[in-house]
Formats: sequence, structure tokens, C-alpha cells
Amino acid sequence: MHHALWQSVLGEIELSVSHATFTTWFKNTELVNNDESGVTISVPNIFAKKQFEVKFNDQILEILAKNGVSPKRINYTITATGKRTHINRETTVNRSDQTQTAESLLPSSNSTAYQTKSPLTAGGLNPRYTFDSFIVGSSNDLAYTASQAVAANPGVKYNPIYLYGGVGLGKTHLMQAIGNEIVKNQPGTRVLYISSETFVSEFLDSIRFKKKGFSEKYRNVDVLIVDDMQFIAGKEKTQEEFFHTFNHLHQNNKQIIISSDKPPKSIPTLTERLRSRFEMGMSIDIQMPDFETRCAILKAKASLSGIELGQETVEYLANNIKTNIRELEGALNQLLAYAEMRGISPDISTAEGLLGNVRHSRPQYITSKQIVEKTAKHFQLKVEEVCSPKRDKHIVVPRQIAMYLLRSELHMSFPKIADELGRKDHTTAIHSVEKIEKAIKLDYLVREQVASIREKLYA
Repeated sequence: MHHALWQSVLGEIELSVSHATFTTWFKNTELVNNDESGVTISVPNIFAKKQFEVKFNDQILEILAKNGVSPKRINYTITATGKRTHINRETTVNRSDQTQTAESLLPSSNSTAYQTKSPLTAGGLNPRYTFDSFIVGSSNDLAYTASQAVAANPGVKYNPIYLYGGVGLGKTHLMQAIGNEIVKNQPGTRVLYISSETFVSEFLDSIRFKKKGFSEKYRNVDVLIVDDMQFIAGKEKTQEEFFHTFNHLHQNNKQIIISSDKPPKSIPTLTERLRSRFEMGMSIDIQMPDFETRCAILKAKASLSGIELGQETVEYLANNIKTNIRELEGALNQLLAYAEMRGISPDISTAEGLLGNVRHSRPQYITSKQIVEKTAKHFQLKVEEVCSPKRDKHIVVPRQIAMYLLRSELHMSFPKIADELGRKDHTTAIHSVEKIEKAIKLDYLVREQVASIREKLYA
């Protein structure tokens, strides 16, 4: 069960590195072998291989050990596009073999340009990302429906489509599902999936090394999918180049699909003309799935591994992982891998023991006091102000959000919520919770604030 083990490792690594680092180095990796000779991990290119050998080797060994695998060494092998081919650049790295210098990681001036193809398909699409495998709930139903409409009428319906939301909520899955559906319905369609970091990097290389073919690569496509657009912000020349690419594709009725962690208007240092183009089609946010959807995701993912999880176990995981879907899947994969390696059932007692060990820094429970304190701190207020009778707007909204979190996270009664915030009448708590529930659906800023506080609660 190499896949489940590696997903567990990735799930933990993602919590300890930046999103950019995870996307750049870990996205197209795979654990391909685990035997007496050691663990073998495939990486997409020589630069990634060197980075793993020098920077990530010890961390991976440590996480593997947590999962019950303690190899003497890790072998890193480069995987050719479309095939798992071991090239003659395979090296073995022991725990003590960390002598390479940082200079060895720098690309040489004659390195091949545009080596960005996914090891899965030439267009960078992962065939596993389909609409059928996407779990729909109240947090993403609009994005799902709009994405299906785009796939059915590329270049016509919602162009561009702009999906935004936090890390690990399914944006990449939906975008790639659109691409896969278009290719399925219209074989021969030229689809290209990239991250904005790749666009930036290749644009700079085209200038620095006078590489040809950059513009043609991005403009001679029928569907351009760009992930994590926020990384283009602040890079004026790159934004100008993307502006021209966008115009060329849009004027030729080519579909453009974009994702970001924020809506266009909230990305700082994004040029106005690019922002206006991002807002031309349809912008939709994806939120953290509710409890029922989290349960459905866990059941579906476990089923793919041939495991039927008990309802009690499913609910335990869904109740304890509330940050994002990727962490939810990481916890599930860790549970399944741990249970298989020890020949035990992935039941609730196993989950409780494992989740407590793996997420030792995560609080096992949250108190009402912590919720009020975290909310006050987020808004740079004192707890006394949030619990005071003051009606200033900069205090009222944080107070209402605190009430909403007490209700959603601890399921406290309204009288108890009112008492916790120094209110005498529990109808105030009812009104506050209802107001924030409505605001979360309509106001991106409120939704972002609530998500940020919630994430800090479970950090």
C-alpha cells in the first residue's frame, strides 16, 4: 500500500512547509518501492532530486519512522514523462550523507527550458481528478455546477472561471476535472495545466536565457488552467505577459480556468487591468466542507482503498480535522496505512491513539475561553472588550463571530453562549449566530475571518 503510506507522509509534510514549497517539490512525487534495499521515491527532475537529497531526506525518514517504516536509506529516482522509468541518475542517500552544497541545486545556464510536463499526462492533467470522484456539499455545490457547465461549453460558458478558497479545499481537483472532462468529450483538445509559479519561472527564463517558444506554448492551447494565481501578484512584467496571453486566448474563445486563495479584488499588487479580466467571467469561492460532507469524503476515500470505515470512526475523524480536506485525507491515509502495517482494524480506538500521537500539537478539545481569546486576538481586541456591553461596530462583529464559533464548534446552547459573552438575553446570541451564518455565505471578508480564527483554534 505504497500510495497510502506516501499520502500520509505528504499530509504531514504539507503542514510543516509553505504551500509554494510543497507545490514546487512534492506535487509530482511518489513512493514506488519499499523493501530490504530501502525506500524508493520517484521525483520529476534532477533539480527536485537534488533538493530531496540535501534538504528533505531527514524529514522524510523521520515521518516514515512515525508510520512504522524505518529504511536504512532512501533512493531517489527520476521518473520520465508518462512512464515510471528509472534513469541512470539514481542515487542512494543515507542519514549521514548530506554533504552536497547549496550551489549544486542551482540550474545551469544550458538547462532545458520548459520541463514542466506532468509525469501523468503531457498537459499536466492528473486523470484521477474527475467530477465523479469529487464529493459535492453545500460548501462547493455552486463551484461544482459551474465547472460542469464550463466543461460542457468550453470558451463559451463562464470565461474565465475563477475559483478561490483556502488550501486543500478542492480547487485543483475541480480545475483538473474540467480539463479531463473536456479532453474526454473532445479528444485532441489542447489542454495545459500549470501553476502561476511555473509561468513566472518560465517567463523569467525566456528573458534571462533568451529562450524561444514561451509565448507560443501558452497561446497555442484550447484550454489554459492556471493554479495559485496569487503568486503572480507584484511581478509587473510577468503580469503584463499574462495579460497579453489572456487577451489572445479570450479573443479566440479559448477557455481560461484560474484558481487562487483570494478573489481578484483581494489580491494585493494585482494590476487593475488584469483584475478586471479575472472578473469578466465567474468568480466562485469554495469553503471548508461541513461535517456531513467531511464524513462523505472520508467514506469515499476509504472505499477507494477497499476499506469500509465504521460510522463512529468516520465521525471521529470528521470532528477532529476541520482545517482542510487535504489534512482530512492525510489523517485517513495515516490511519489506513498504520492499521494495515500492524494487521489491526482501522477502528475508532486506533484512530484516537494515532491522531493523538501524530497531531500532538493539536488540542484534543477546545474550550469556550479559547474561542473567545482567539477571536479577540484576531481582531486585536481585549477579551474584556469582546465581553463588554460596548456597541461599537469594531467590537460588535467580533463578538458575533465569537458567538457563532461557540455554536458551530462547541454546539453550546444559546443561553450559555449569551452568558459566556456577558449578554443577559439569549435572543442576542440567536440573532448573532444567524447573522454570521448568513454573512459567511455572502461576504468573503467575514468568511475569511471565520476560517482564519477556526484554523488558529486547531493549529
